[in-house]
Amino acid sequence: MPFADGLLGLSDNQQKVILAIVLPVATTIVSFVVGRWWGNYRARVQWARKDFLGRIIVSVNLLHENRLRIRTILETTLEEMFPNARVVEVIRAASHKTTVDNPMMPIDKEDCWFILNFVLNRVAEEFSPGVIKMDAGLPVTKTVYAIFLTAEQVGEERIRKVRAMMLKKELLENFPYPDSMPELENHWHGDRIVTLRRAAAMYRTNPELFLFLGVCI
Repeated sequence: MPFADGLLGLSDNQQKVILAIVLPVATTIVSFVVGRWWGNYRARVQWARKDFLGRIIVSVNLLHENRLRIRTILETTLEEMFPNARVVEVIRAASHKTTVDNPMMPIDKEDCWFILNFVLNRVAEEFSPGVIKMDAGLPVTKTVYAIFLTAEQVGEERIRKVRAMMLKKELLENFPYPDSMPELENHWHGDRIVTLRRAAAMYRTNPELFLFLGVCI
């Protein structure tokens, strides 16, 4: 039976009005259901793979009194950190090339400054009051941090996350634990010491993978 016959003998204009209302509503509902299903499916796949490479965590690594402490500065999506689709593609591709032994992101030399500068500018926002204090002639403490990108595979389950790490410049230049471990807050933080060792080694051969930020507080 033709579709028009199923509309109870309505006129052509009435059928057009009904279709103009029903079709967009139906399309919206289908899009919502499919989008929700796809989002849930991707979330399950990411959890099964322990792959969270769509987000980036900025953390500072503190080494004091023979103890490692890791503190998060901020966490956001790659798209929010890098407002450029091509840069996001580069970060995703580089994150998949990292290994347990080498979590440093392999980024082309000509792209390093451009990509790291996104991170540096975002992190600098967190410490802007200190800059104003310094400009006003008020007493501040300034510390220079190296910023670099990794995609660690952490813990026994090897959870993968994109991380922008901060480490004091002098520790990067002379890492105090080349073959030993400091006291750890959590046992899986041993993976971070491996990462920091690798970063110190890479700094000597590939300094372009690092940018430096002076933090005033």
